[in-house]
Amino acid sequence: MLKLAVLVSGGGTNLQAIMDSIEDGRITNARIEVVISNNKNAYALERGKSAGIESVCISPKDYSSREEFNLAFLEKLDSYQVDLVVLAGFLVVIPAMMIEKYKNRMINIHPSLIPSFCGKGYYGLKVHEAALEKGVKVTGATVHFVDEGTDTGPIILQQPVAVKQGDTPEALQRRVMEQAEWKILPEAINLIANGKVFLEDGHVILQA
Repeated sequence: MLKLAVLVSGGGTNLQAIMDSIEDGRITNARIEVVISNNKNAYALERGKSAGIESVCISPKDYSSREEFNLAFLEKLDSYQVDLVVLAGFLVVIPAMMIEKYKNRMINIHPSLIPSFCGKGYYGLKVHEAALEKGVKVTGATVHFVDEGTDTGPIILQQPVAVKQGDTPEALQRRVMEQAEWKILPEAINLIANGKVFLEDGHVILQA
């Protein structure tokens, strides 16, 4: 049984998609051990608690330095002895020591088709604003392993989404969530939980 920690900063719609997928059997051989947020007001914490999942907040505001926060965060995460860390809208820079400790055991969902509209400064609505400003006809979402760079780790799954005439960033964001994020994040977790994801020369190989 793959034990998950889901890290979130906001509403937790991707967390909900994971919980729903475990409930209806689209994710097998996995369970959420803990939901952790850096934001005590994150609705994701309520989602987790309502599902009977331990849900905790560790805020950088409660620590005198970022280093102290990073150490406390890693200590808390380690205490749950999880197999996979899922960044599901987590707006905190992951410290190098955490990336090293959870190498190839930490995944992230990004709301674009990497390598487009990713990297430093591209998060939330900013991604969709940039896509519309560029005038692309197709966008989407990507699930990837987390490495030392920003959105640079090996890609596990991608799902394209059409951009429509007259789209606003908010409308596009919603469509990307519904048609891509909420589908491929659970799918990636299911593949990992059932031993179908392999890394070879820095690339992901998926077993049928």
